[in-house]
Amino acid sequence: MIYDSAEDWRGAKTKRVCLFGMSGLGKTHLASMLRGSGGWFHYSIDYRIGTRYMGEHIVDNFKREAMRNPFLRELLLTDSIYIASNITFHNLAPLSTYLGKPGNPEKGGLPFDEYMRRQEQHRVAEVNALLDTAHFIERAKAIYGYDNFVCDTGGSICEVVDPDNPEDPVLTALSQNLLMVWIEGSEAHTEELVRRFDRAPKPMYYQPEFLRDAWAEYLSTHDLAETDVDPDAFVRWTYSRALAHRQPRYAAMARNWGVTVTAEEVAQVQGREAFDALIARALDRRG
Repeated sequence: MIYDSAEDWRGAKTKRVCLFGMSGLGKTHLASMLRGSGGWFHYSIDYRIGTRYMGEHIVDNFKREAMRNPFLRELLLTDSIYIASNITFHNLAPLSTYLGKPGNPEKGGLPFDEYMRRQEQHRVAEVNALLDTAHFIERAKAIYGYDNFVCDTGGSICEVVDPDNPEDPVLTALSQNLLMVWIEGSEAHTEELVRRFDRAPKPMYYQPEFLRDAWAEYLSTHDLAETDVDPDAFVRWTYSRALAHRQPRYAAMARNWGVTVTAEEVAQVQGREAFDALIARALDRRG
């Protein structure tokens, strides 16, 4: 790790951290708080995915939908309108909408093969966005003068790395430049995330092997053909299984590559000094 101890962290002129963990536990909130406090550059992996690597796919999908409408089709063909994605750090809907959900097309579902193709696009994009981190560290310093840097990862980071491989290229590149910090949720947090997801199921990225197994099991246990699957029902059914699948992978990332803080601790952080103290305690525990 780039900081060996709490003392090393406190005395560092340059502080760089990479936050990871389940979506909804405070990564973006913490990164936004640091950016807002001044002196910190906030690099959002999901934003980078949705702009640099998936932006063209997202906009093309908008255009395909627009071309089905005769009025919009004519305007598009004559270059009379411009369609763009308005993705932001806090609104990633254009990215998740493109990923979609598999199942009945009459309910907005995608054919499973197309769904898997988009999942693979996301995997490649996420790896590339993570590997871009070092470039943005240099860019933040050279252009904007930021010494401190926070990388705000997506919840699926654990699905695109091998935390038990000491030569994993993504984790190696990240750990050489930042302190890896896992925001660990409790069982109560997991239950709340599941309830929140059940109210508003959203598309997300899954590890391919996990997803294929889940799809086959769902079709079998519910005795359904692919085109009969309710897309929302499938992703609701899959979500809690996905969280259980991810938890040991996050833990291995923290164990082999970084430190751990709890979601309860993160919720108490109100400013830069409190954040510095949080990381110092995590390094003390690690030591």
